[in-house]
Amino acid sequence: MAPQPLPCTRPTRADAARNYDRLVTAARETFAEHGTDTSLEEIARRAGVGIGTLYRRFPHRTALLEAVYVDEIQTVVDRAYEFDRELEPFDALATWLRSFVGYGLSKKSLSHELTLAIGAESPFFQACKTNVQAAGNLLLDKAKAAGAVRPELELMDVLRLVGGITHSPDTPPEQAHRLLDIVLCGLRPAGAPAQAKG
Repeated sequence: MAPQPLPCTRPTRADAARNYDRLVTAARETFAEHGTDTSLEEIARRAGVGIGTLYRRFPHRTALLEAVYVDEIQTVVDRAYEFDRELEPFDALATWLRSFVGYGLSKKSLSHELTLAIGAESPFFQACKTNVQAAGNLLLDKAKAAGAVRPELELMDVLRLVGGITHSPDTPPEQAHRLLDIVLCGLRPAGAPAQAKG
């Protein structure tokens, strides 16, 4: 599945792009600290812009949530290609899945609110999913070619396992990473030596 452009509304004009980036950064930080129901006025204040500037770029809260989500998904996707360049096939896949778990633990409320607002099957989520799958399949296919994972594995098997780790609202991070270690052991072909934690 080939990647497609993520649904981004970042403007091309330099001053508008700077304000967009400030608002997305401020929203991401504020959501992480105080939750996604933080006031838009607080986000504008933190970004150093007026509330009118925020509303011109993001006419409603959902538009801002989408921009933050796309920014985070782009980071997840970019990491896959970075790890592919820098690490051996199994290590690249394992390190990406670790970052995926970290992302899932920190973005539960954002994903949940967006799903309620636009629906899990919306074109927005489908475009994000396509890009994540393309990145994940690159790593999984290389790990298969190297004989480092079970040949019958499919990416959605792996992502469902990882998603199950982060789905519960009360899973502490240390338990989530311990569960991921178990999943990673299960990805190995039968008889393969245990992998040291990354």
